[in-house]
Amino acid sequence: MPQVHHRFADIQGRRLFYREAGPVDAPALVLLHGFPTSSFMFRDLLPRLADTYHLIAPDHLGFGFSDAPGVDDFDYTFDALTDLTAGLLAHLGVSRYALYVQDYGAPIGWRLALRTPEAVTAIVTQNGNAYDEGFVEDFWRPVWAYQQSPTAENEEALRQALSLDLIKWQYLHGVPDESVVSPDTWHHDFQLVSRPGNDLIQLTLFRDYATNSPLYPRVHEYFRDHQPPVLAVWGQNDPIFGPDGARAFARDSQRAEVRLLDGGHFLLESALDEVAPMIKRFLDDTVSAH
Repeated sequence: MPQVHHRFADIQGRRLFYREAGPVDAPALVLLHGFPTSSFMFRDLLPRLADTYHLIAPDHLGFGFSDAPGVDDFDYTFDALTDLTAGLLAHLGVSRYALYVQDYGAPIGWRLALRTPEAVTAIVTQNGNAYDEGFVEDFWRPVWAYQQSPTAENEEALRQALSLDLIKWQYLHGVPDESVVSPDTWHHDFQLVSRPGNDLIQLTLFRDYATNSPLYPRVHEYFRDHQPPVLAVWGQNDPIFGPDGARAFARDSQRAEVRLLDGGHFLLESALDEVAPMIKRFLDDTVSAH
């Protein structure tokens, strides 16, 4: 099985952790994780793609094993997380790459694509939203309330998202066979988001998520103008980003392939055997063909 390397890099004065696999001269795939996890979510996918692709999966600042400076020491925004990701890619000499985006990884990936559209060769979006239709209102209503009015009451409602029970719920909701999802996943995430001060980091990013939906029209224009190949592979039972968000990619991208699978938010945990060959075939047909 191909070797996965676990590395650190100092980027803009911050220490970022990333997983790397595959030949460095192969076509690159940058994998951007969501909330509340880290590159840990790609641990089983990386060996399945590393024979053919150069894989880079960073932990965003404040997540996983990357530095987590307090909110008084770093301005946590999706723009700032994008700056660090771009800095890591420049540090590694990666100037052209495909993207795999999921959850929080999506607004970071869209910002990368808008900054340097010629750099992006293809996009895999796994429950990585780019359309207002994707928001499941029951989940997002308290987030929107907190963004509009960050009162103590609204903050307390969002703090529940950092609890072990709700992190577990993210992993298991909509999964047809919950027994295939390892408890390691939600316990791993809970331990890391429970570090002192990390609650304030996550609350800051909840507020800044309000900057993402207004960015969507520019993202749609990017899809229409540049027509990157898109594979929207989606857990259709996701209680956070629903299947309408996947279907919407076909509206702006003539090269969009939409695949809805029986699963939830973290599809790799329950449907890896379906998703991995799907991604491999998509990349072989798009990235490797050029």
